[in-house]
Amino acid sequence: MKIFPILGGLAAAGLGTAAWAHSELTKFELKEYTLPLLEPGTLREEPEFRILHVSDLHMIPGQRAKIEWVSDLDRLDPHLVVNTGDNLSDKGGVPDVLRALGPLLSRPGMFCFGTNDYWAPRIPNPFNYLIGKKNTPSYVNLPWKGMRAAFLEHGWHDANQARVEFKVGDVRLAAAGVDDPHHDLDDYSEIAGAPNEDADLSLALLHSPEPRVLEKFAADGYQLSLSGHTHGGQLCLPFKVAGSRSIVTNCGIDRVRAQGLHQFGPMFMHVSNGLGTSKFVPFRVFCRPSATLLRITEKNASAT
Repeated sequence: MKIFPILGGLAAAGLGTAAWAHSELTKFELKEYTLPLLEPGTLREEPEFRILHVSDLHMIPGQRAKIEWVSDLDRLDPHLVVNTGDNLSDKGGVPDVLRALGPLLSRPGMFCFGTNDYWAPRIPNPFNYLIGKKNTPSYVNLPWKGMRAAFLEHGWHDANQARVEFKVGDVRLAAAGVDDPHHDLDDYSEIAGAPNEDADLSLALLHSPEPRVLEKFAADGYQLSLSGHTHGGQLCLPFKVAGSRSIVTNCGIDRVRAQGLHQFGPMFMHVSNGLGTSKFVPFRVFCRPSATLLRITEKNASAT
C-alpha cells in the first residue's frame, strides 16, 4: 500500500527536523546593540560602557561547547556582566556554570534568579504554552545556595529583591531587581522608588519580563531593564507574523518584545533569548542561543 512509504517519509522528515532543532543548541550567537543613555562627559573620553547580558544557561553537566563559548565572551572586555537567571537544568550543573562564567566572575557583575535556579525543571505540558497557562514548578530543590555564594565570593551583587549602588570605572550605577515574577516570587514594594539621582546609569533586573513589574520600574524612572526567561520564543517561525517570529512568550510580554531591545514606555528593555533550554525540551527552531553586548554611550550617539 502507498500509505506506508508516505508514513515512512513523514517519520524521516520529523526525525530530521528534530535532529536539526537539537543541533541548533550549540549555534551560539552574539547580539550587539548601542544605547545612548549617559550624559555627555560621563565616560571621560572613553567611547562606551559595555554591559554583557547573559541569561538562561540551563546548564546540565558536560555541555562543553556552551562552557567554552560563554567563557570566551571575556574577550569582549565588558565593564559589567549581568546574569538574569535560570542558570540550572540539573542538580549537577553548578560546577559547569562556574566554569562557563569563570573569567567573567572576575569582572563587576550583578544577578537575579529565575525559578530554574531554585527548582529542577519538569516535563512541561506543551499546550499550556499555547493557551498562556503557567506550568507548575517541580519544587525539587536545586543547589542554588552554593552557586549564589560563589557569585558573591567573586564580588557580584545579588539584585534579588534588592537595590544596589556601586561604581565601575567612572560610571556610577544604581540598580534594583526582583525575584522571579513569573511565579510571583517578587515583591516590588521592597525595592520601590526612584533610583539615586546621582547615578549615571540606572538598571532594572528581573528574570521574566512581566509587564506588571516593568510598569513599576518604568514609572520609577529606570533607564534600562534586563531580563530573559522567554528563550526568544525558542520554537519560532521562519518569518514574522504580526511583527514577530515568536509563537509564544511564556509570560505576559507580547510576542514582538519576546527578544531583543525595545521600548517599554520611557524605559528601554532588553530581553535575552538565552543560552540554553530545559533538558526536557532540548530544541531550538529559528531562534539560536545568544548573549548580548550592550554598548552604552553618551547621549550624542544614536540607538542601534
